[in-house]
Amino acid sequence: MKKALGMGLWMVIGVLLFAMPVMAQDHGTAGDAAKDTAHSSVKAIDLGSIGKLGGPIGAGLVIIGAAAGIGRIGGSAAESMARQPEASGQINTIALITAAMLEGAALFAIVVCLLA
Repeated sequence: MKKALGMGLWMVIGVLLFAMPVMAQDHGTAGDAAKDTAHSSVKAIDLGSIGKLGGPIGAGLVIIGAAAGIGRIGGSAAESMARQPEASGQINTIALITAAMLEGAALFAIVVCLLA
């Protein structure tokens, strides 16, 4: 669980680092050149470009949720197989199918987040 949260957090940080140059792009006119020379080190962040961060942040949250869910599935399956070794084949199959369905849902959610 801690590993999944850590990986999701690093993904969100990475997306933010790559999105910052896009957010800080200068959309000024030629008349703003005098202002740019006075405040060249400070760039304003456009509020419209902050909205573009929703998709990458959502994708990071989806990955955190999917990793936590798959971790719980694996942990519960291992515990169930330890309690009932004779049913380990059925438990393994059910856990694998459930994890695959969760991966598919997470993939669709990531695509939707990144298209937004």
